[in-house]
Amino acid sequence: MAVTVSTGAYEGPIDLLLQLVTSHQVELYDVPLAQVVDDYLAALATADVVELAELSEFLVVASVLVELKSRRLLPGPDDVEPDEELVGWEERDLLLARLLECQAYAAAGDAFATLFERAARSVARTAGLDESVEVHAPDLLEGVTLEQLAAAYRRATAARPVPVVDLSHVTVDAVSVAEAVAELEVRLPRHGWATFRELTGHLQTRMEVIVRFLAVLELYKRGRVGLEQGRTFGELEVTWVAGDRSAGEAGDGAMVASVQVSDEYEG
Repeated sequence: MAVTVSTGAYEGPIDLLLQLVTSHQVELYDVPLAQVVDDYLAALATADVVELAELSEFLVVASVLVELKSRRLLPGPDDVEPDEELVGWEERDLLLARLLECQAYAAAGDAFATLFERAARSVARTAGLDESVEVHAPDLLEGVTLEQLAAAYRRATAARPVPVVDLSHVTVDAVSVAEAVAELEVRLPRHGWATFRELTGHLQTRMEVIVRFLAVLELYKRGRVGLEQGRTFGELEVTWVAGDRSAGEAGDGAMVASVQVSDEYEG
């Protein structure tokens, strides 16, 4: 319970008042001790529970303040300087702090003593099992025959087969651009023109369609065919413009590609 006192020279916790007085930050003559006591008693009257330690602390602080002020107001035959007077109180505070530490260590010792006393009531077992009790390890080979052991040995020492990737389900088609160019040089002069869909309608795989498109581009590069497309994504018309096939052979500058594919073409 932190009790706050209010005087003309100081307002705050009462435990801080003694520190300010001893450090000469608050003048003790300006602190009415009667008002300090009245404020503390008023706080006690409104408190539900009063701790004995807090009450003792207040009595120590109040008694020190009363003694300090009484010595200053009623000096004896031998005047003592305030600084010399406060030295004794600092030593008292140091001794009080050490006393509290000793009390803490004593409480810890009492707690350990209680634990030792409880542990002394239990007795550990010093003897082993009775002679009538026999412990047998389980037979790990129970029920295992020599034939099973030999078969296990052969499996463990057998050569490991080399892993093989099965590619039987992959269809590989080798398609040549040169062959597609030669085929178009024979087919287009007969009809004059055709759409690209007509040129690839009989093909089965997607790669064959791609190679046929590359062949058309190769013929266009050579100036053999003309290409027209009326609208975006519309039909691509291929027109033969090079006369007969004897005007040139497909060997000069032809692109040749060998491609592997496994996807089927869907026209």
